[in-house]
Amino acid sequence: MEELFAYAYLVDMDLISGEIYEDKLNELFLENPTDEDLLELEFLNRKRKDTVRYIRTHINYNDMDIDKFGKVLFELLKPMYMSLDIHRFGNAMYSLWESLPGNLQDIQPFEVLCYADDPLSWRDERQCREIYEAMLDYYSFINNN
Repeated sequence: MEELFAYAYLVDMDLISGEIYEDKLNELFLENPTDEDLLELEFLNRKRKDTVRYIRTHINYNDMDIDKFGKVLFELLKPMYMSLDIHRFGNAMYSLWESLPGNLQDIQPFEVLCYADDPLSWRDERQCREIYEAMLDYYSFINNN
């Protein structure tokens, strides 16, 4: 569910297309056709807000695989980082941080989403990019599975 949770967050914020989310949901459902949560999400799929609400209310935040969630989330964010203006990306990342569950907001690498664009306020785009790039590569260095 953690993998789909990352997709749902980004589609809910209009950072990825609904088709990307739907493809991932379909892939996971075909791998696990007896999973009741995935079956319910297949039924809710056309009502995107209901889908995100379902995931948020059915995932156990204290028992979730944070590394799996983070690895998927940051892999999805990499193409956005490369394609969006750094100011727009920074605003989107702060909004993402605000929407994360409280148990994630204050741990690495998620806490970086809160402050990584701060250097832009003194026009230091280079430092901002260094912070984002380290954040996006976080799981490449600590968890190569």
